[in-house]
Amino acid sequence: MQRWIWQQDWPELRPAQEAAVAPVLAGETDVLIAAATASGKTEAAFLPICSALTADPPQTGGFAAIYISPLKALINDQYGRLDELCEHLDIPVARWHGDVGASSKSKLLERPRGILLITPESLEAMFVLRGWKMRDLAGALRYVVIDEMHSFMGTERGAQLQSLMHRLDLAARRRVPRVGLSATLGDMRAAADFLRPGSGDKVTVIVSDADGQELQLQVRGYVETQPNLSALDRTADVDAEQQTGEEDSGDRSAIADHLFTALRGSHNLIFANSRAAVEEFTDLLTRRCDQAGVPNEFVPHHGNLSKDIREHAESRLKDRTRPVTAVCTSTLEMGIDIGSVSSVAQVGAPPGVAALRQRLGRSGRRGGPAILRVYIREPELSPTLHPAEELRAQLVQTIATIELLLQRWYEPPHEKALHLSTLVQQTLSLIAQHGGITPNDAYRTLCVQGPFRLVDAATFAALLRDLGEATLIRQETDGLLLHGEVGEKVVNHYTFYAAFAAPTEYRIVSGGRTLGSLPIEQSLPEGALLIFAGRRWRVLAIDTRAKVIEVARASGGRPPRFIGGGPEVHDRIRTEMRRIYQDSTVPSYLDATAQRLLEQGRAAYHRFGLEAQPILAYGNDTLLFPFRGDSIMTTIVLTLRTRGVAVEPQELALALSGATPQTTADLLRELSESELPAATELARLIPDQRIDKYDELIGEELLARAFAARRLDVPGARNAINRLAEQTALARFA
Repeated sequence: MQRWIWQQDWPELRPAQEAAVAPVLAGETDVLIAAATASGKTEAAFLPICSALTADPPQTGGFAAIYISPLKALINDQYGRLDELCEHLDIPVARWHGDVGASSKSKLLERPRGILLITPESLEAMFVLRGWKMRDLAGALRYVVIDEMHSFMGTERGAQLQSLMHRLDLAARRRVPRVGLSATLGDMRAAADFLRPGSGDKVTVIVSDADGQELQLQVRGYVETQPNLSALDRTADVDAEQQTGEEDSGDRSAIADHLFTALRGSHNLIFANSRAAVEEFTDLLTRRCDQAGVPNEFVPHHGNLSKDIREHAESRLKDRTRPVTAVCTSTLEMGIDIGSVSSVAQVGAPPGVAALRQRLGRSGRRGGPAILRVYIREPELSPTLHPAEELRAQLVQTIATIELLLQRWYEPPHEKALHLSTLVQQTLSLIAQHGGITPNDAYRTLCVQGPFRLVDAATFAALLRDLGEATLIRQETDGLLLHGEVGEKVVNHYTFYAAFAAPTEYRIVSGGRTLGSLPIEQSLPEGALLIFAGRRWRVLAIDTRAKVIEVARASGGRPPRFIGGGPEVHDRIRTEMRRIYQDSTVPSYLDATAQRLLEQGRAAYHRFGLEAQPILAYGNDTLLFPFRGDSIMTTIVLTLRTRGVAVEPQELALALSGATPQTTADLLRELSESELPAATELARLIPDQRIDKYDELIGEELLARAFAARRLDVPGARNAINRLAEQTALARFA
């Protein structure tokens, strides 16, 4: 290992790498390594792991180390790095995911050894299909490494990963040390407890702050305006306008103009907040290349594009001989090695502090500054503009996110979720692995010793009854749980291995080449025009049986509508927004338009009197401004509905239909003096509580409890209502 380090011409180990050597090499404790992107976290884990495996080779068959990654592309990338590292160490490195051929997997099963790189879904499939062999596969297991750990925390996929790691311990018949890697962790205690549930205090935590690089930042503001397109743009859009009655807005064109001027000629990433926005801006930028008569430098990258199109974008980014900018979603947030990019652009308010930090980490990897440009659109002021929009909430939310980023605060994981959907999956998987299991053994494995510790025995028993009623499981006379008729079909389908639901999709095909896929809910008639994979297409034919959409190149088009909502806004971001409204300091990173928009938002905040009290009359309605996170806002909405109030969230406000400011203030006082309904009772007011993959198999009572634990915050709502009542106590309304 020392020879390899010298061959790399490293003058020294980086701080995280040096700190990780002793605890990882000892192999006696779990280790959490939190360090900036491109700080060498992979080597921090595997230099000592490979050293340990070389000094003391496994004496039995089985994989010695398992590396678990959230992305197949990241596995492919890390495979090259680790294969080079282990080339002269007699430590084989192997990949296992959906794109790896069956013959390669068969060879691995015949002689499992060395380091295995795998996704949670493929590891799940291994337990289900080869449960009888797991003891042999894990017989020599010395380390489990989890990359991009932050992407798992607080999610159903994360609960699945925790369960799989525990089941690896059981298969190996010992506590296998875990090494977690992440660039974006705020609450180290919560992260350590995720890595080893129930024993986070015993995890060795390594935090490297050696990322004090220079940050060059600008937030650019744009006012939504009518289109002012060139003749070429208007010609290209004419078909789409006839079909949709829309055309590119002037502000979106202005953003595209600036992106084109600022980014052309270098390597960059443009993060858009949706797949539709990725397609829209790729199209706008591609057309600008055509207009300028220069080679196209802008390529799309999102999860609905085909593998070869995504890999083409990634290879272009790695190629330093030709400039390229990828317009992407979160697919390029994580650690796929695409080299250093000159800058990162964010179109729209960032989805969160942690996500912004992860995106920013892509820039400034070669010792230069990290460069971030953020583009924010706000509506034009008019007499009919909603008061919440006058507050310029998108801009202020962006400023709040940046300020919290500079304070090194990141969203903590959701620790109260029950993850019942994933518990259903893991119960069925456990039955498949062992050919049947008793309820007590399942409960002990998954809940008492495993990650589902918030699920008590009564809740687990109720869940088993629900699964029995849905014929997913059945119970023999000796108490053994087996798959039921429906359970057999569910487990034997390839979609079972993922803890998250994937919608049924149509393939989009042009000339025999698959461009990607669209959700089946997307309605596209023959002759429709769309933008996909950064190009404009006309739908030629739709095969509903084969689920194929045949397209050909066209001059017009619009991005398709994709399914999926935005992330929840954390309470800390909303309280930071209130502070910004009440402050007079103007951040130096705002351009002139953004400064003017901030000034307008602050002026509206004071004109509405929101610094003193949170109630505003608006026509026949009353607007309530709690300035709290989405889970608290949702809880307040449901609490008001229990009092017969018609209320809907609108941007930063809650709109109480037909209520006066005085009746709203009286209601807040009454609520502050009484007990709020239980979270489960409030959850029952939600018409459809099914969020996760197997929620439709869970009974109404457990579904309400799961929804309440995940989406509602009664203590937070109580605190917010008390504060709102105090603010309105002395107010007098006309």
